[in-house]
Amino acid sequence: MSKIREAFQNGKAFIPFITCGDPDTETTYQAVLAAARNGADLIELGIPFSDPTAEGPVIQGANIRALAGGITTDKVFELVKRIRTEVSIPLVFMTYANVVFSYGSDRFIKTCSEIGIDGLIIPDIPYEEKEEFEPYCEKYDVDLISMVAPTSEDRVTMIAKEAKGFIYIVSSLGVTGMRSSFSSDLDAVVAKIREVTDVPCAIGFGISNPEQAEKMAKVADGIIVGSAVVKILEAKGTEAPESIGAFVKEMKEACLK
Repeated sequence: MSKIREAFQNGKAFIPFITCGDPDTETTYQAVLAAARNGADLIELGIPFSDPTAEGPVIQGANIRALAGGITTDKVFELVKRIRTEVSIPLVFMTYANVVFSYGSDRFIKTCSEIGIDGLIIPDIPYEEKEEFEPYCEKYDVDLISMVAPTSEDRVTMIAKEAKGFIYIVSSLGVTGMRSSFSSDLDAVVAKIREVTDVPCAIGFGISNPEQAEKMAKVADGIIVGSAVVKILEAKGTEAPESIGAFVKEMKEACLK
C-alpha cells in the first residue's frame, strides 16, 4: 500500500496545506507538529515560488513572505528532515515545475524520497505532460498526484486510471482561496473516478470552515484546506501554530460527522 493511502484509513482524511518558510522555518516546523498532533492525516507542504499561478492572493502572499525571508529549496529539504524526526504521517510537496526543473528533476525527486516525502503535486503540469516527472517519481517511489476539475469531463476517467497516491479534485474554477459555494458536479466527478479506480479522492480549493468540511467530506474521501490555514499564519505569525492545531482539530472532527 502506498503510504499516502494510509492517510485515508482513519475515516475521512483532513489535509492541511502550509507554505514552508512563512514567516520562518521554525514556525513552519511548529505548525506542522501542531497539525499532526491534532488530527491531520496528511500534510501538504508548499515550496515557495515567485509566480504561483494556481494560487489566490492569500497563498501568493505566503510565497512572497517566505521568499523575502530567504527560504530556498535546500532549506525546505532540511526543514523536512527535521519534521521527519517527529512526524510519521504522509507528507507531500506542492510546488511548480520551474522549482523542480531548476533543481534538476532527478536530483529533486531523489531527495524527496530520501527525506521522507511521499508525494508531489505540480499544478502547472497538465496530465499530458506528466512524463516530464513521472519516470523519476516511479524510480524513487514518490507518488505524482493527479488533479482533476469538474470541467475535466472526459479526461477524468483517463486521469483517474493512472492516478497514484490520491486524486486531488479541484472544487471549482479559478485559483485557491476561500469560497462560499462550490461546483455542483463534484458527486458526478467522484462517481466517474470510482468507475475506474479505488485510489482515494480529496477535494480542495476553497474549503474554509467546519460546515463546508462536513459537506465536502460526504462527497469524497478527504478534504484539503490551504488558504484558511495560511490566513492564520498571516494573522498570527510566529504565534500561529497553537491556533493551527485548534483549527485542524475542529476541521477533522467535522470531516467525521
